[in-house]
Amino acid sequence: MTRWAMVADLRRCVGCQTCTAACKHANATPPGVQWRRVLDMEFGEYPNVQRAFVPVGCQHCDEPPCLDVCPTTATKKRADGIVTIDYDICIGCAYCAVACPYQARYKTERASFAYGLASEHEQARFDPDRLAVATKCTFCVDRVDAGLAKGQTPGVDPEATPACANACIAEALAFGDLDDPNSNVSKLLAENRHFTLHEELGTGPGMFYLWDSAEGGDAAEEATR
Repeated sequence: MTRWAMVADLRRCVGCQTCTAACKHANATPPGVQWRRVLDMEFGEYPNVQRAFVPVGCQHCDEPPCLDVCPTTATKKRADGIVTIDYDICIGCAYCAVACPYQARYKTERASFAYGLASEHEQARFDPDRLAVATKCTFCVDRVDAGLAKGQTPGVDPEATPACANACIAEALAFGDLDDPNSNVSKLLAENRHFTLHEELGTGPGMFYLWDSAEGGDAAEEATR
């Protein structure tokens, strides 16, 4: 089997938001819609204050709460773990947005562009099917599937890898097959202390976070709940 997952190394992330910009460029999301965001967080007490930058978005859960509440089955989970939305049958009720504990879903009622009129890029990438429906990070599933069809390896070959991971200047984001013990993400998780967001909910996120010290790890995990 294959289980696509992403790993964010919080020791490396510098909060530059390049992944956010790369996601917006790749998906032409409208103003105010950020499928990939980076939270700027501080935690601890003076003088032991720490700062962390935490990339967030759809967690592509093993047990996605958004799937169970969808009245039309528009939200689906593929066998490889990627959670998708079928825009053709989504009715825009936003139940999924309410159910998502990661605030990862958006709904855009009407077309809007960064500077009023659509730029050439925005015109080329504008998708009317994404109006009045739920949208979110897809792990760049179109890139993953196209790369696999060409015999490429997502997470290794840039053309088959999510745009955010490709763009990360600090190499803090990694994408790969969690079920392959030799993949980059499996090795990172085996060699480092890690956690997921809202573990207590039992959603089984497909996005993992690396943190080094035991004390720092506990604080970072608590701060992201």
